[in-house]
Amino acid sequence: MNKKQLEIMRSGKGFIAALDQSGGSTPKALRTYGVPETAYKTDEEMFTKVHEMRTRIIKSDAFNSERILGAILFENTMDRKIDASYTADYLWEEKGIVPFLKIDQGLCEPISGVQLMKPMPNLASLLERAKERKIFGTKMRSVIKEANEQGIKLIVEQQFAVAKKVINYGLVPIIEPEVDINSPTKKEAETILLKFILEELAKLGPNDLVMFKVTLPTMMNLYAPLLKDPRVVRVVALSGGYTLEHANDLLYLNKGVIASFSRALVADLRVDQSDKDFDKTLAKAVESIYEASLT
Repeated sequence: MNKKQLEIMRSGKGFIAALDQSGGSTPKALRTYGVPETAYKTDEEMFTKVHEMRTRIIKSDAFNSERILGAILFENTMDRKIDASYTADYLWEEKGIVPFLKIDQGLCEPISGVQLMKPMPNLASLLERAKERKIFGTKMRSVIKEANEQGIKLIVEQQFAVAKKVINYGLVPIIEPEVDINSPTKKEAETILLKFILEELAKLGPNDLVMFKVTLPTMMNLYAPLLKDPRVVRVVALSGGYTLEHANDLLYLNKGVIASFSRALVADLRVDQSDKDFDKTLAKAVESIYEASLT
């Protein structure tokens, strides 16, 4: 593990950029960016288009280590290059930004009010490649739709089981049990989620390091207990479909939690913007998210 990167993630000022839209969400991300589905015919062409978008973001002067601590990549992005360097190398060596990798393979159909992660039969080989590509940590996402104790317990147990495998490879896992912002029982689900997280966290070894990526909670500072555990490197928040402004407003109210926004970060970027307008638009979003992450 890179100790300098760990220190940045523990105590640096800034946020994590989530640039990890995967196969299922890539067409929507490209449409928002202004690239229609008629612009590509195959998955390979689609991933090339989205890599061009991500490359433009990462190479922008607005995307810098003064505001951004880390960036989460999709597997396909990890295997591609920016200029002559693999993406993770470019992030760290050129930008001073810590690279993470999304490792989940998507979501199962809903059961007991939740969506568990699909099986990951190739997890070991993916983690080996992540180490070769100099990835610092990983991220895996599940979704909670109802305050169902049985379902939420399954989510947390699965997340921690994968996290332990990640830790064994010397990487830091970001555990992401997202609570749907439209859930009618969102507040209750979050209370149940915290209870089970604390139970599983207590079972980790003293040197096992984890991070958490959570939905901005209905009850402000709900996740404060996680911030006190020395094994928790950082608690970050997802935007979850909130507008950038609303997500930032909620983030301000949750002390010690920083952002890890995806859609909210890139929502106003367009392929036909001039480089000047693109950088200005990105800089505005970056600055607002950074400010909200300082509380």
